[in-house]
Amino acid sequence: MSTLAGVVLAISSVVAAPAASADIPGKDEIVKSPNISHLANIPKEGPFANVNALNSDWAFQGKYAFGGNYEGFTIYDISKPATPKVVTQVHCPGAQNDVSISGNLLFLSTDRSMSDDSCQAVPMPATEKAAWEGIKIFDISDVRNPRYVKAVETKCGSHTNTLVPGKKGTAYIYVSSYSPSDTFPDCKPPHDLISIVKVPLKNPTAAAVISEPVLFPNGGNPGDPAGTPWPNGTSATSGCHDLTAYPAKNLMAGACMGDGVLFDISNPEKPTTITSVRDDENFAFWHSATFNNKANKIVFTDELGGGGAATCNTTIGPEKGANAIYDIVGKGAKRKLEFRSYYKIPRPNADTENCVAHNGSLIPVKGKDIMVQAWYQGGISIYDFTDSSKPKEIGWFDRGTFADTLVTGGSWSAYYYNGYIYSNDIQKGLDVLQIKDKATDKGARVKLDELNAQSQPDYFDQD
Repeated sequence: MSTLAGVVLAISSVVAAPAASADIPGKDEIVKSPNISHLANIPKEGPFANVNALNSDWAFQGKYAFGGNYEGFTIYDISKPATPKVVTQVHCPGAQNDVSISGNLLFLSTDRSMSDDSCQAVPMPATEKAAWEGIKIFDISDVRNPRYVKAVETKCGSHTNTLVPGKKGTAYIYVSSYSPSDTFPDCKPPHDLISIVKVPLKNPTAAAVISEPVLFPNGGNPGDPAGTPWPNGTSATSGCHDLTAYPAKNLMAGACMGDGVLFDISNPEKPTTITSVRDDENFAFWHSATFNNKANKIVFTDELGGGGAATCNTTIGPEKGANAIYDIVGKGAKRKLEFRSYYKIPRPNADTENCVAHNGSLIPVKGKDIMVQAWYQGGISIYDFTDSSKPKEIGWFDRGTFADTLVTGGSWSAYYYNGYIYSNDIQKGLDVLQIKDKATDKGARVKLDELNAQSQPDYFDQD
């Protein structure tokens, strides 16, 4: 663990938006819509600077941003968004190190089989019974010196984690994981479940798995057979990739490989399925989900190619590797999901750019549904889906290809927090953006003390 000085790069001049594939920006060239300002960039540092040390997800609290990386996590001071600074880097390897925050605690997902639960562990085959994967808990009351306080092992590790507030000083961590194997002692099929970790916030050393609810008692989507020609084929459901809770509405949206699901979490220890949908024609891998603020729509993402392929091109087209927007219709246990449209960024990308729909969050504008979203090397897109049948882009930011060959890069997560967009670029580090547009300006008035994008707040306390 070390405290490092932040270095803010000067931002080069930008060029006009590319009009056609011939105008795809050059290597590292920045292009953007006129309503976007690129305020700052802090490159990856120290052990995180390696090309294999991928930046991942975000959580926010007060004046701090917490950025995951396959080698650990970084805490940034964002009190002055145009001049952010690195406060602390915690070196604790264990892909993919997604983060969530609750009070003085940070929860870190380890989805790599390691020799033990320490931050000095090394990779170990999942076929070994002694291998460890799961949730690590840090005390961040002193942001300059986070303290590792607890580890909780979970089946198949923790690819992502979702924080669901409980009562009387309790939080629940919903752990998503997948890809079981008969050869893995702690991750055998069928893996149709999630793990729920109960955390007493004032006594985190007592955190433990309290249940492993089976969400797909009928096995979920069986998927297409191996060998289905690219880019066709839907993943079999063997767990969930990502869960987005909306605690104020007692709802949760699940992106579960071959299924998109709406859950009731009124009893956070016993989530129940309300309804589910499939799209075997165009969705390969249900990856993540975002509610609109009224909780009558869900944007699901399809991570075609696992985030490592070039899918933003005319060969793949506009309906694969895209978002699917669904309306939630009906009431109570009779609610259903009805498909309305796809949304995919309209700009072509080079064949050396991994590009597909990825993590984003709402921009809180009352009466509107506006989202900012990461698209890996496709950059960042801001779009309005108030009319769920006709989503439209209103702003964007992009860099040219990271390398001359296809290397995993680009924006992993782009979230809106207290008036600014924070992007965790896999290779380039922290980017801070600001959008100034009549469609989004009111969003800057909404201030939060804490944001976990997978635990959505009700921005306007709507009934």
